[in-house]
Amino acid sequence: MSLAIVYSRAKVGVSAPLVTVEVHLSNGLPSFSIVGLPEASVREAKDRVRSALLNGGFEFPARRITVNLAPADLPKEGGRFDLAIAVGILAASEQVPQRLLSQLEFYGELALSGQLRAIVGILPATLAANQAKRFAVVPLSNQNELALLGSTPNRVAQQLLDVTGYLHGHDTLLAAQHAETDAIVPTLDLVDVMGQPLAKRSLEVAAAGGHNLLFMGPPGTGKTMLASRLPTILPQLAIEKALEVAAVYSTSGLDISVQQWLTPPFRSPHHSSSAVALVGGGSNPKPGDISLAHHGILFLDELTEFERKVLDSLREPMESGSISISRAAGKVTFPAQFQLVAALNPSPCGDIGEHSRSTPQQILKYLAKLSGPLLDRFDLTVDVPRLPQGSLTKPPAQGETSAQVRCRVNAAREIMLARCGVINAQLSSKQIKEHCCLSALDMKFLEQAIERLNLSMRAYHRILKVARTLADLQGAVNIEQPQLAEALSYRAMDRLMQSLQRSSF
Repeated sequence: MSLAIVYSRAKVGVSAPLVTVEVHLSNGLPSFSIVGLPEASVREAKDRVRSALLNGGFEFPARRITVNLAPADLPKEGGRFDLAIAVGILAASEQVPQRLLSQLEFYGELALSGQLRAIVGILPATLAANQAKRFAVVPLSNQNELALLGSTPNRVAQQLLDVTGYLHGHDTLLAAQHAETDAIVPTLDLVDVMGQPLAKRSLEVAAAGGHNLLFMGPPGTGKTMLASRLPTILPQLAIEKALEVAAVYSTSGLDISVQQWLTPPFRSPHHSSSAVALVGGGSNPKPGDISLAHHGILFLDELTEFERKVLDSLREPMESGSISISRAAGKVTFPAQFQLVAALNPSPCGDIGEHSRSTPQQILKYLAKLSGPLLDRFDLTVDVPRLPQGSLTKPPAQGETSAQVRCRVNAAREIMLARCGVINAQLSSKQIKEHCCLSALDMKFLEQAIERLNLSMRAYHRILKVARTLADLQGAVNIEQPQLAEALSYRAMDRLMQSLQRSSF
C-alpha cells in the first residue's frame, strides 16, 4: 500500500490540536514535498528524514513522496513532526507494518544519525493523545515531563531504530521514568523574618484565601523577604492543577523540577520587563510571567518602577484568570490564574512622615504611577515599618515556622473548598451574598468605613472576602465585627492616599 496515515499534534499555546500526517508514494520523478501550511523548520524535515532513514539502514523510496499535514489551515512549526513523517514513509513503502499506527502518536525531532531529540510542548500533546485513547511515542530526553503523568501506556525511544523495532514487534519501548536527582532541601522559612507581626499575619491571610497582597514601607524592612516566604506556607497543588502548570512550562520550553512540581510556582520579573514579557505575546505567541505563575504567585518588587502601561495590562487577566493574545495568524489563550504580591516604597525618597524628604505633592505624583483600578485589585495593602529601636540588641523572639502557619492555612482552605468549591478570593458575587452575610449592625459599621475611606464596590467585595477568610482561619461560621475591623485594617494604601490628599491642600 502506497498510502500511510500517522498521527501527531501541533503546538498552539497550551493546546495540542491533532495533526494527521498523510504520506503518499506515487510514480514519477523522485521528489519530496510537504504540504499543509508548514513553516521553514517543518519543510527542512525533508533533509533530516532522508539522512535518518539512510543512516538507519532503510531504503529511501526513489518515488514521488507527498506528505500532507492536515488540517491544511493550521500552521505547523518545529521539528516535532520528523518522527511521524519518517514512520509514515516507512509504512507507505511497506518497510514497517501499519497495524499499530492507529493506536499511536509520534513526536520527536530527528538527528541525521536517527537519534531522537527533545521537543517543546510534549506534555499538552501527550495529555491530548491519551484523551483520544491513543498513546504517545516521544524522545527519551522528554521522559522527565512524560513521567509526571504517572503510570501510562506512553513510551520513550532513543532513536528511530527503537521505534521501527517496536512496530515490527521485535522490541519493546520503555515507559518514562524520572531521572535520579538529589532532593531539594528548603532554604526559606518564615521564622527567618525578624519582627513584623502584622505583615506575617497578612501573609497568612493572603495564603489562606488566595488574596492579592501589597507591602509598602521603607527600604530594608523585609518586604521582599516576606514575599519570598509566601510559597512556603501555601498548600501543595492538586495533581490536576500541577499538570496545568507543567503544561505551560512545557509549552515555554522551561525545565520542570521533578521534586518541586507540586509546589505553587513563584515568578519575580524585573521592573524593566516589557508588557510582552509579563503577559505573553510575540509573532508566535508564548506565555508570559503571568501564565508561568498560573496557580502560583507573581511577585512584583519595586512596583512603582514598572511602566504604568505594563501594570495596567495585568488588570484584565487578574479578573478573568486567562489572557488572550490575538495575532494575524489566529488567537491564543493562556491560563493566568495567579496571586499578585507586590512591594513598593511609599515615596521617592523611600520613607514618609518625619523621616521623609519628599513633599505630599511629590509623593502623590510618585504614587500616581499606579492606576486606581490596579490598586483596587489588591485585597490587602499592609504597611511594613522599620523595626522599633532596641530590636537588634534584644534576644530574638522565636516566631512560628512556615510549617506551623501552613497547618492553619490548610485547615482554612479545607473549610472554603467544602463550603463552595473555591477559595475565598475567587468567590462570585452570588457566592459573596450567600456566604458573607452580615448583621444589620455590622453592615452599618462597614458602610460607614467605606464612606470614610471613599472605597469602590469592588473594594467592598474584597473586604468581605478577606473578612470571610479571617473567619475561616478562626473556624467561625459567620463574619462578625472583629473580622471586619481586621479586614479594614489591611487598607494602608487607602489611608495613606487620604492623608496625602488632605496634606496637599
